Amino acid sequence: MKPMKVNYFNQQAMDTAPYELILDKVFETIDETKSMQIIFVDNDTIQQMNQMYRQKNQPTDVLSFVNDEEQDDSLGDIFISIDKAQEQAKTYGHSLKREIGFLAVHGYLHLKGYDHETKAQEEAMFKLQEDILLKANLTR
Repeated sequence: MKPMKVNYFNQQAMDTAPYELILDKVFETIDETKSMQIIFVDNDTIQQMNQMYRQKNQPTDVLSFVNDEEQDDSLGDIFISIDKAQEQAKTYGHSLKREIGFLAVHGYLHLKGYDHETKAQEEAMFKLQEDILLKANLTR
């Protein structure tokens, strides 16, 4: 098994090194030949992106962009708002590590073609998310 390669880029103020270590643990359990990029941003940046790409003028927690270049070895890019992750960790009563792990796995599954438009799709995607997070010990 070849663990998945994740490239990290931090474009906001908080040090994300501890979260990158957690995500390395999450994604080492996934047998994937392609890599992906995770970019940590703030609410202002993700709000601008959400407006540009989804016509929603509000910050969101995670955005995924699939790489359509077949010859490239990257699945795509995942943008995670650290600000939004902090808010949601408090709201849901779990750690910021768990929330960032959840958002990264959620984004990864979108890159792999999973969606949650229907109840059946949502159940399948969320079960897989939970399985991946449990393997990395990121419980609620």
